[in-house]
This record gives sequence, structure tokens and C-alpha cells, in this order.
Amino acid sequence: MAHLFRDLSLGHSKRVSTPRPSPLQTKSQPMPGKLTSADIQFPFGQLASQLSYSDLRFTAYDVFLAVCRTSSSKPLSTSASFNSDSPSHNSPGQNHNHSPNTPALQRSLTSVAASKMKKALGLKSPGFSPGSKKSPGSGPGSGQGKSKRPVTVGELMRIQMRVPEAVDARVRRSLLRIGGGLVGRRIESVVLPLELLQQLKQSDFTDQQEYGEWQKRNLKVLEAGLLLHPRVPLDKSNNASQRLRQIIHAALDRPIETGKNNESMQVLRTTVMSLASRSDGSLSDSCHWADGIPLNLRLYEILLETCFDISDETSIIEEVDELMEHIKKTWVILGINQMLHNLCFTWVLFHRFVATGQVKMDLLYAADSQLADVAKDVKTTKDPDNSKILSSTLSLILGWAEKRLLAYHDTFDSGNIYTMQGIVSLGVSAAKILVEDVSTEYRRKKKGEVDVARNRIDTYIRSSLRTAFAQANSGRRASKNQLNPLPILAILAKDVGELAVHEKHIFSPVLKGWHPLAAGVAVATLHACYANEIKQFISGLTELSSDIVQVLRAADNLEKDLVQIAVEDAVDSDDGGKAIIREMPPYEAEAAIGNLVKGWIKTRVDRLKECVDRAVLQEVWSQQANQGHAPSAVEILRIIDETLDAFFLLPIPTHPTLLPDLIVGLDKCLQYYVIKTKSGCGSRNTYIPTMPALTRCEIGSKFQGVWKKKEKSQNSQNRNAQVATMNGDNSFGTPQLCVRINTLHCIRSEMDVLEKRIITHLRNCESAHEEEFSNGLSKKFELTPAACVEGVHQLSEAVAYKIVFHDLSHVLWDGLYVGEPSSSRIDSLLRELEQNLLIISETMHEIVRTRIITDIMKASCDGFLLVLFAGGPSRAFSRQDSQIIEDDFKALKDLFWASGHGLPADLIDKFSATVRGVLPLLRTDTESLIERFRHVTLGARLLDPGSHYLQHQGSGILQSQTHSCACYVTIMTRQLQSSLKRHTIYLKSFKDPGFCI
Repeated sequence: MAHLFRDLSLGHSKRVSTPRPSPLQTKSQPMPGKLTSADIQFPFGQLASQLSYSDLRFTAYDVFLAVCRTSSSKPLSTSASFNSDSPSHNSPGQNHNHSPNTPALQRSLTSVAASKMKKALGLKSPGFSPGSKKSPGSGPGSGQGKSKRPVTVGELMRIQMRVPEAVDARVRRSLLRIGGGLVGRRIESVVLPLELLQQLKQSDFTDQQEYGEWQKRNLKVLEAGLLLHPRVPLDKSNNASQRLRQIIHAALDRPIETGKNNESMQVLRTTVMSLASRSDGSLSDSCHWADGIPLNLRLYEILLETCFDISDETSIIEEVDELMEHIKKTWVILGINQMLHNLCFTWVLFHRFVATGQVKMDLLYAADSQLADVAKDVKTTKDPDNSKILSSTLSLILGWAEKRLLAYHDTFDSGNIYTMQGIVSLGVSAAKILVEDVSTEYRRKKKGEVDVARNRIDTYIRSSLRTAFAQANSGRRASKNQLNPLPILAILAKDVGELAVHEKHIFSPVLKGWHPLAAGVAVATLHACYANEIKQFISGLTELSSDIVQVLRAADNLEKDLVQIAVEDAVDSDDGGKAIIREMPPYEAEAAIGNLVKGWIKTRVDRLKECVDRAVLQEVWSQQANQGHAPSAVEILRIIDETLDAFFLLPIPTHPTLLPDLIVGLDKCLQYYVIKTKSGCGSRNTYIPTMPALTRCEIGSKFQGVWKKKEKSQNSQNRNAQVATMNGDNSFGTPQLCVRINTLHCIRSEMDVLEKRIITHLRNCESAHEEEFSNGLSKKFELTPAACVEGVHQLSEAVAYKIVFHDLSHVLWDGLYVGEPSSSRIDSLLRELEQNLLIISETMHEIVRTRIITDIMKASCDGFLLVLFAGGPSRAFSRQDSQIIEDDFKALKDLFWASGHGLPADLIDKFSATVRGVLPLLRTDTESLIERFRHVTLGARLLDPGSHYLQHQGSGILQSQTHSCACYVTIMTRQLQSSLKRHTIYLKSFKDPGFCI
């Protein structure tokens, strides 16, 4: 078996392929396609001597024959496993009438003699058929002629160790001579190389060269066992060691005389025995020449290697039980105990598995099984020297296993997953012994605090997946210049997902035997690896693009898949997988998409607002353009429509979620446009003249003071009208205001169209749900419709009161009933008012046309009452004028009724009710008015909040008395105007009954 350790022991050696090699250079034929074990080293330490593997092999055989000399003729119980052509080699006592040469007897003996050790180690015994297996003795070095069947353990060992028969015979003769002088002594009390040197002469060898090489080998063994690797450490002042070193160096140059009475031999014996007889602290009289580490372990390892079939390097021979029984007899010379035996045998099994290409799993399982015996030994045996050897051996085994397990994705796959299972078991077993029984750190911790197996598997999973991820990542980045429509990180997310699924189905079932959350740890590791990439990617994002969204969506999908695997794997765990999930902080991919989309929305909304400012500034509000509404509104609505289309074209999964943000932004922009549209257009109060100041008549008052107040009030009204006119420009004329109203109405109408289009877009979204269609609040414009309604109302009133009190002030305020009422009637007002109504009818949209005409009618009624109640000193009325005024008011109503083609009659009656209630009072005489006013003022006392009468009569009396008071005050005012020769008392308001005269 030299080739298995040749590279480790000597560094190099040539293979021998000649049919009959030199006896001292016999080496095994290499196996075809054999794999070497160059990636592992000998764990017991390197020999400092110049001993070759062949030297060690022959020395080990010498030791074996020495300890087994009394039992070397014991017959083999499974001799039928070998082929034989010569019955002369049958063991004594065997019945020659039933020769084992027959195939039937061979099979019978083979099946009966199954190895107990192989069964214990889980090794299978191969089935045999006639001529199907080569004899262990048929290899090189077994001698000439036909192959012979070994019938004793000694012969089997010779064949297994490839020792020539001539060498075997020579050693046996020497041992017989040595045994003759060992009366009452044990073999361990002699130094075997020394005795062999004295017993064998040059005549026992074929030539001088063979004898010289043999002598040098034994001297080197003495040097290694007594000087280089002694059992008992040497003192530097030891003279014997110096003498032995000198003798050996001299003998290497010239062979020494080894006769019994030779002086040089006597000096050598004295020196060797003084060194070998030093006590190691035990009570035995053993000589310590081959029990020093690592010499003894190397020799014992070579002996254990003989358990393997020389014709099949992966199989253990069937006679292993008997052979191992004899091998253990060498313990007394080699200083081996049960722990070292178990450790060495574990190493031999493991090394053979590695050296033969890792194909025979039985060897790996056997090594793992043997390691369990080592674990038992360690707990009962505490030896510092053994602990060092144990640590070295297990560290080497663990290192070899972890080299494959720390990157098991590179080593294993579905085809060799069972190999992985065996290597994991072996590695975990070695790690447990090293941590629990060798490490001092572990002993300081409480039992149960450290789960060695789980920790190791956790390390393997994380390391291997980090390596696999790094390889996938580097591979993708290396190919980024190739034409590929998908972004790199999106492809990487897909690869990571596939890696996670592969891990779950292939590796996790194996690793789960040692770690209950193997799949969870795997996906948590992949999650963390991808998190480093995606978070760096997210931190550098500034704008939205299809590639960016694609990467973020891929990251989000990957995260969901990884979390799902972790949750499924942790169903039966104590914490439900919470610890694993805590290792997987969210990528926030959806949040990143949301932030990018919100940034996109803000950019679009800001641009739209700039367009609104620019459009309003450039708008001329011409009624000739765009069918009565402003072109700027059409442009703004077009931009909004394009923005909505662009939003739903974004490749995001969260359209329904982010849509409200977009609608709110667009809604505010449209509201801003509406506010700008009605800004500066004024309102109803802008065009109503200021009411004259109240005038109080008392006893002794002078009329001249009344005139002064009256003139002051009139001047104030004129100034107010002038301010209203100066505030206007070409963009605030009546046609321009009508275009503004049409524009607001157009925007309000388009809101419904936009909302319907939004619903259509949502139905086409892959992520939309039915409940999102039923919830219409998130898809509606709320601010703009209300602003449009308010704007139309404001502008409609502004147009109405502007026409009546500003545009027609020359025929209403400055002309109606000025001087004599009969000569300044309402005809001029009606003509110009009709012209304005025609303009409005042609300009306004029909839906808002009725509203603005109604507001004009209301303004006309208010203007008519203002002329009657606050017309100033240029107007005075008598009872005879009442009919003229009533006829004029009827003509005003007829204008708006337009013979049934204008406003509805009930609408006209509703807004003219106040005027119709006042006109009859103009026919009442002054005395009746005063008397009625007295009753009204007396009744007003009853309107006190604390009045018992008010509490019982209710609000109906209050309304009736209030209306009567207003009418009486109005009539009395007009009668007093006539009686005081047109000296008018101005009232603050014709609707306020609370003033006094």
C-alpha cells in the first residue's frame, strides 16, 4: 500500500512496474485512474529521519511477526475467499476430502464467515462467484509461480504488505533465534532492530548491497526511535545519545560488524539498551524504541492499511477480524492504546476514502462510526499527549470537510448529495469532539448553551450561500456588456430566487438533520446578500425609469419568495421563525417605488403649476376664441390628461395606491387655475353703490344740515363707482367675464370625463381590485369642482351687478326718475338692458346662461329699489307717481319673462317679491302711514326677548311686525320727503326696520 502514503512520507518516490522488483523496493501497482490524497497531510507529525516508506513498511512487518511469532500458524477462518491451485497449503486439520477449492464450498464459507467488524462499521461484504475476485497474493512481490492461497494470518499479512517470501523467511529464522534467548521474557523487553542486527549476517542476504541497505534501515529505525522521536525525552547531557548518534553516522558510511562477540556490536548494544531502558513512569520492563510519536503511529498506520484488499483499494478484506486481532498485539511495542487505535483506524478509513476518489461511501460512514468510539474514549481518557494527537487529527479531518462544506454549492449537487450527508456527519462529529472534549472554552460554559452541530451547520450554510451569491453576482457583472434587455440586479434577483429554491429542495433536507431551520438560515443569508446590493442601488436613485422599476419589482418579488420559504421552514419551530424573520429587514422596494413615483408626481405637478401661471398671464379671455372658453383651460386639461396617461404607463404594481397622490396634486393645480381665473373680477358688493349715511330729524333741526349730509353721501357714491371702473381693464369687461364663466363651467364638466377615464385606466391595471373601483373617493377631484361652482356663482353675480350698477349706471342711477318721474321713466334702462341680455345669450353656455340672467334680474330689482329708497335729492315721489312706478316695474319683469321665452314666471315672482310688497305703500297718505307706524313701534316692544307675549306667539308675529315696520317706515319716509319740499332723510337700508327717524 506504499502509494497511499508515499507522497506524504518522503515527498516523492518512483513507481515500480517491473515484474520482479528488488525485495527492498517492492511497491504496489497504482490503481487505474486512482486519485491521490495530496490535499491532506499526515496528522500525527512528520518523521525527522531519512526512513522511506519502504523502510517503515518492512519495520512494521518485523514488529508484527515478532509479536505474533507464537500464533503465526493459526488457520484463517475465511480461507475460502482466496483461490488456490495447491492443496498443500491447506491449514492443518482440514479435511482434504472436502477441499475448499470447490466453488460451492467457497461460497458457503464466505457467507458463513461474515466479518463482525465490517458489520459494526456498516461495511458491506461483496458477493463472490468463481473466479470473480483476484487473490490477495497475486499482486507484485508475492513471488514467482502460481498464486497460493494464504492459510494463516502471518501469510495473509505477508501478502497484504507485499513482502517477498525470501524476506519473510529470513525474518522468521531470526525471530526463532531471538526467541530462543527470551526464556521468561516478553518480546517488548527487547530492542528488535538491535537483535536483528546481531542475528543476521551478510551470508543471509543475496548480495552485499542488500545487506548494507538492510543494516542502514535498522540503524535509521534505532535513530528515529531512540534519538529523534523517543518515548522518554532525552536530556541534552545524555552521553549515550551522543555515542549512538556517532555510531549510526559512522555505520551509514561503512557497515559495522555485528557478530555477537564483536566489540563494536557490544558498544552499540550497551548504548542502545541504556537509552531504550529508560523508564516512562510505568512499572513495566518494556524497552522504548518504537513507541515514540510519531514513529509508532506511522508504523501502526501501515499495519492498519493491510485491512484493505490489495486488489480493490476501497474494500476491506473479509478476514479483518482475525487480522485486527493480531495487529493489536503490536500495542506493547508501539505504545498504542485503545484510544489511539480508534483514532488511527478512523484516520485510515477516512484517508482511504479520500485517496480513492471519494466514491466508496461505506468508508466514510465507517470512519464516522469509528469516530463515535473516539468520542467515547476522549470522555474517559485525559492524556495531554493524546489530546494533541486527537486535536491534530480531528482538525485535519474537520478542515478537509469544511473545505467542501463552506462552499458546498461548488462541491455537491443532486447527483452526490449522499456524499455530502456523510461528510457533514463526519465533520460535525469531529467538531463536537474538538469543542466539547478538547476545547477549554467550552468547559467554562453551561451544558446546553452551545449547540456545536447547529452552529457548524449554520456556518456552512451562510458561508456557502455567500460564496454562491458572490459567484452569481460577479458572473452577472462580467456579462453586463452583453445584449440583455433586463437590468443586472433584476437578473441577479431571478438567479437568487432559483438558488433559494435549489437550496430548499436539494441541500436543506440533508442539513435539517442537524439544524431545524436550515432553509430559513439559507434564505436569510441570501436576503442579506441581496440587501447589500439593492440598498446601495436604492440609495443612488434620483428619478424613475422602467429599468429602475423593473429592478425594484424583482427585488420585492424575491423578498416575498424568500420570506415564504422561511415561514414554511419554521412552522414547527418554537418561536415560529421570528428569529429568522428578524434577520430579514424589508428591502422597502415598494416604498422606494412609492417615493420615486411621488417624486415623479411632484415634478409633473410643479410643471403643471408653472404652466398655469404662464397660461393665465398670457390669456386674453377673448370670446372669439375656442367656442366661448379660454384656450389656456384646454391646454391645462390636455396636460392633465397626458399626465394621467403617463402615470398609468409606469411599470409599477401600485397604481391604485399612489393614484390619490396624483389626483390631489392635479386637483390643487386646477383649483389654482380656477382661483387665478376669478381673481380680480370683483363680486356683487364691488359694484353696489355705497349707501347714504343715516339722517336723524329732531325738534329744532335745520334743513341746511340735512342738505350737507345728503350731498356728502352722494359724492361718496360717485367716488365708489369711479373706483370700481378704474379697477377694471380690457380683461375684466363683461364679454371677458362671460368667457371666464364659460371656462369654469368647461372645467367642471371635464372633471366627470377625467374621473371616468381614471376608472378605465384602473380596470386595465394588473394590481387593481374590485373594491378599489367601488371606492370612488380616491379617484375624484374634490377641490376643483367646488371651486368652479363657487367661481361661477361669484362671477355671475359680478357680471350682473356690473351691468346694472356700472355699465347701465347712466340710465339707472343717473337717469331713472330724476326730476319728474313721468319724464324719466324706465324705457332707456330696458333698451340697454335688453342689449346686454342679447350679448350674454350669445356668449354664455346655455347651462349657465339662465343663472346669469337670473342674477341680472336680481340686480335690476335691487337697483330699482335703490333708486326708490336712496335716490338722493334729485328724486322725489308723490302718491300720483305710484302708478307710473308700478307700470315701470311690470315692464322690467316682462323684459325677463320675454312672453314666456325668458325666465320662468315663478322664478321672476320669487326675486321680485320684495319690490311687489313695497309698491302698494306708495299710494298710502302720510297720516295713515304715521298712524300705522305708531302701532308698529308700539308692537315692537312686544318683540323684546323676555316678553311673555313673544314666548307665546312665536316667530310668526316677529316676521309680520318686521315686514310691516319696513313698509311703514318706507311710506313715511316718502311722505315726509314731499311735505318737507324734497328734503330727504336717507335710510341706511330699505330692509332694516331697526332705524328711527
